[in-house]
Amino acid sequence: MNMTADLHVHTVASGHAYSTILEMAKAAKARGLKVIAVTDHGPAMPGGPHPYYFGNLRSVPDTIGGVRILRGVEANILDPSGSLDLGDACLSGLDFVAAGIHPDTGYSGRNARDNTRAVVNAMQNPHVDMIVHPCSPGYPVDMEQLVMAAAHFGVILELNARSFSPYMIGRRDSWELCTYMGRLARKHGVHVAVNSDAHFSTEVGVVDQALAIARAADLTEEHIICANPARLANFLEQRKTRLRTVPLHTAV
Repeated sequence: MNMTADLHVHTVASGHAYSTILEMAKAAKARGLKVIAVTDHGPAMPGGPHPYYFGNLRSVPDTIGGVRILRGVEANILDPSGSLDLGDACLSGLDFVAAGIHPDTGYSGRNARDNTRAVVNAMQNPHVDMIVHPCSPGYPVDMEQLVMAAAHFGVILELNARSFSPYMIGRRDSWELCTYMGRLARKHGVHVAVNSDAHFSTEVGVVDQALAIARAADLTEEHIICANPARLANFLEQRKTRLRTVPLHTAV
């Protein structure tokens, strides 16, 4: 499968990544990518940018060297009600919003039930486009419930390549769960993204292990939004008008 987009990359603005947007765009072009989503961490992450940073992303060009730049965020889910660390006014100005649970951000959930509620409730926010590394062993969830919610709300679920790096101790033992998620996503028609979660320019578009999981789960280009330019374009076009049957901020 040929990936044409990487919907999860970080720049120096995240506080613990080491390349600029320009460097990430150049690396993406060298790998043949057409789209990257710049998803720096929200402000609850230690070292993360101030909310003003996200408001001023409008200064970034739509394209750099022929690569479309989606101005985005990897927002932090803060509690079981699905609260995020950026407000709706800020999120509404972005092209792409990813969200996930992270350590050291003040997340208040205590168990798998809390984690599942947190992610499902975050999906109800109409600004949220993708849930990141949902298979993290550090934050277990009811995967069937999560996938069903993703199908209901039209949210992308991620296969995260960085989770399998040797230094990602808290996430790397998730191969079996990721494969299970992929099979459930295929069954229920959920968009899947195969992303690098790059924190340095040489990592952009490097998704071999996540792609191997996708194959093990019998996912094809039809199911993987990063490999299907038409599906990605349609998803982005419908982003602002996507209908959600559950009202915003109605926690479960």
